[in-house]
Amino acid sequence: MSMELLKAGAKHVIGVKQTAKAIEKGTAKIVFVASDAEAGVVEPLLRACAEAGLAYEETATMQELGKACGIHVGAAAAAILKD
Repeated sequence: MSMELLKAGAKHVIGVKQTAKAIEKGTAKIVFVASDAEAGVVEPLLRACAEAGLAYEETATMQELGKACGIHVGAAAAAILKD
């Protein structure tokens, strides 16, 4: 699974807080984390993924992740949601 699903319009959430909520609720299928995001910002997400046994993918940059999500600003994290 890759960011292509985000570009294709799969149901998703954008941002660290929304992604964390999706992990917590068990609705996230896969999490994307920007490689240039500050470690202190995304580290709690990575721990939450590990605790939930959820896969995450480190992507290119915040700007590219934001663009894949269809927004004009960078995003540190995003998640594709389960159907």
